[in-house]
This record gives sequence, structure tokens and C-alpha cells, in this order.
Amino acid sequence: MRVEVLPIVLGILPASAWAADYLSASEAEALMFPLADEFAPVNVSFDNAQLQEIGKRAGITARSAQWGVLVARRANATLGYVVIDNVIGKFELITYAVAVETDGAIRQIEILSYRESHGGEIRLPAWRRQFVGKTVAGPLRVGEDIANLSGATLSCNHVTDGVRRIVAVLQVAREAGALP
Repeated sequence: MRVEVLPIVLGILPASAWAADYLSASEAEALMFPLADEFAPVNVSFDNAQLQEIGKRAGITARSAQWGVLVARRANATLGYVVIDNVIGKFELITYAVAVETDGAIRQIEILSYRESHGGEIRLPAWRRQFVGKTVAGPLRVGEDIANLSGATLSCNHVTDGVRRIVAVLQVAREAGALP
């Protein structure tokens, strides 16, 4: 009889994995625009000049020339827009949705998936409510008009940067006539 001895290697596997899915994209859309009877997808493309303008307004790069936007409608009238995006927390992706009114003001943000072991407090309603009513004209910066959460500094900063980028993307897209 042969006995195999398997070596035990410590420290190469993570102690635990964290991931939580809170809302699907369709659940978030319905939550953010409950009166909508349609969410029409629109693919928006930007040229280099528009990308530079987005970067100027957001204070960070546009990251992509292609953006998917859901236009929330009721009886063919535009209620607003939803963009679903991902940012890096500390190591893992955070998936979030931003709802923006037709006047460019943030209506709501929702965290759809959070995969980090720390910092999940960004899901707290009080933290997310800080964004409501803000536009690309406001600072939308942690430490200025958005509070930091201890233990969630990177998540707070990265989600806030992402929201600021999305608001600028939508503003430039509307000015270019790419969105109703």
C-alpha cells in the first residue's frame, strides 16, 4: 500500500472570498425609475474631442469612447437615464448603477455587486443619498460634498469618481444629441 503525502502550503490561498450581489440591473432600473414603462438601450459613441470634454468636466478620464445608456421612458416621454458601470474597490470590482434626471441631476445610485471584504458600508442609504440632486457642476468629491467612510476610503473615492464620470458622460451625450 502506497501512502501519498501532500504538502501543505500556507499563505497562497485567500483566507476567505467575499462577494455579494444585491440587485440585478433590471431590479435597479425599476427601483430608480418606478414609473417607467420602458428602458430603451442606447449606445453612445464619443470622438476624441468629446472624450477630452468629458475628462475636463469630470476631472478624470472618460475611460471609454463607448457607453451604454438606458433611457427610462413612460408613454414615450423621457424620465431620465440609467448607466451601469464597474469601478475597482481596493482589489475587486464594484458594480453600481446611477440614475440621472433629464436636467442632469443625480436621482439615485445603487450598489449592485460588492466583492471586497471591507468597505461595504457604501451600500448604506445615508451614504448613497449624498449624491441625490448633485450635478457635474458640483464638486462630487470625497472630502468636499461626499463624506468618506472609515474603512471604505478606496470604495468611496472610486465610486464617487465613477458617478462624476457618468454625469459628465450623460451631459456631453445630451449636448451632442445622442440622447433624448
